[in-house]
Amino acid sequence: MEDKDILQRIRLLVGEEHQLRSRYAEGSPLSDDELLRLQDLEERLDLCWDLLRQRRARREWGQDPESAHERPVREVEAYLQ
Repeated sequence: MEDKDILQRIRLLVGEEHQLRSRYAEGSPLSDDELLRLQDLEERLDLCWDLLRQRRARREWGQDPESAHERPVREVEAYLQ
């Protein structure tokens, strides 16, 4: 997967996340399924950003960006911001 593919995936996920958050901000309550989807979107976005950062760091240090891999959600979610 190339960086541009990851960025495209991020754009799609962000678009869906914004739709759900906009509906909620306008006063429409989200269903349980929509709340679960929102959580899933947040996790998937974190995974995509992590993978993109890995690829960029490997490239910067002269390593093969293709050796980057998606880490488990629990590992990525445990990072300190």
